[in-house]
Amino acid sequence: MAFHPADHWEGYLAPPDFEEYSARYADFFRMRREDGIIEVRLHTDDGPYAHTHAAHNVWTRVWQEIGNDPENQVLIITGTGDRWMTGNPKGLNPKPASDLDPDHIYQRMTDGWKLIESFANNIDIPTIAAVNGPGVHTEFAMMSDVTLAAPDADFMDPHFWLGSPPGDGQYMALQALMGPKRAAYYIYAAKSIPADKALEWGIVSDVLPREQLLDRSWELARFIMKRPRYTRWATHNIVSRHWKKSVAEDFGFHMAHQMLANVASKSRVPDPELLADSEARKLF
Repeated sequence: MAFHPADHWEGYLAPPDFEEYSARYADFFRMRREDGIIEVRLHTDDGPYAHTHAAHNVWTRVWQEIGNDPENQVLIITGTGDRWMTGNPKGLNPKPASDLDPDHIYQRMTDGWKLIESFANNIDIPTIAAVNGPGVHTEFAMMSDVTLAAPDADFMDPHFWLGSPPGDGQYMALQALMGPKRAAYYIYAAKSIPADKALEWGIVSDVLPREQLLDRSWELARFIMKRPRYTRWATHNIVSRHWKKSVAEDFGFHMAHQMLANVASKSRVPDPELLADSEARKLF
């Protein structure tokens, strides 16, 4: 029988259970768990996930809840339908950041900062991402231990294209996986990286037909679960060590520069003229 602190430690205060937090975040994620494997699916009204500031704020807490629950032993992250996520950069930034209340700027910054820190530091179990189509904010998919992608998935940091420095973690992940020289070119040229190139350059682990992504993710998760728990925990920490170092050494620098430039530019991000100027339009 598995050890449970409540059976041995008087006064043990248990973390929120799966039923509680899966219901709490149901507007943003659909969760299911089976034999220690938790699948977390991004969605909006049970369709492809549409990015919002409210969801951005929630992600940090979701990673914490998942990491705090000892019943979660392998994590699968995916999207809904044929897109990883969608976004409306014009709608998310209706006025210059310099016009925002200082506390609003602070909240925006800490939301972006903490969600990357939380993903890297609070989840101590093997992670598998199934990127089911094109979309933005693939940083935590790329930072997963294993990343599977549909043939039409793409990977891009659109910030520079939209008039902002690439500081929220997407570029950090691309730089680490594909190399600084190649990543810089794709940032400045506002180029999207298709799934086949992402596989060639080590951004993803495999490319599979969309209908096979989750089956393969669960097959791999069940294979992982056959190993001892301590082995799973230690292996995840070994393979994700470089992300913890990148977050500790570089991510704060990236994020601070992005927020400073957004406030100092006194321009609305993105400029409407920029929105019609790139192949990256398909991401939104």
